Amino acid sequence: MRPVVLDTDVSSQALKNRLTGPLATRLIGATWCVTFVTVAELWQWAEIRHWGRRTRDQLDDWLSRVVVVDSDETVSRAWGRLNAGARLRGRSRPVNDSWIAAACIANDVPLATLNTKDFADFAEHDGLVLLPS
Repeated sequence: MRPVVLDTDVSSQALKNRLTGPLATRLIGATWCVTFVTVAELWQWAEIRHWGRRTRDQLDDWLSRVVVVDSDETVSRAWGRLNAGARLRGRSRPVNDSWIAAACIANDVPLATLNTKDFADFAEHDGLVLLPS
């Protein structure tokens, strides 16, 4: 099975069993991965939204079934390169989006996102592969 990183929005939809349409079809048979950033953002949402024990357990269960792409030196170097390039182009990007893109590029894994505009600059200039939504 081919690995695909799900961004936080796609992960949220998948967690709620609301992922539909062409992207859902493209993810059939793929190995679902998330980055350490998405794990952190999902747990942040749990705190902000005061999720109860059952919902937190559902998140734990869902996370146990996906591959977590952690940060390492290769990802960190990619992040530095991506951010420097974006700043030099006058196109600074949000930190979390940059980390997700860096993890995908460093591990040569495509990104599934419903927010292609948020990652288009990385695709155009840095070789990020976006799974069409």
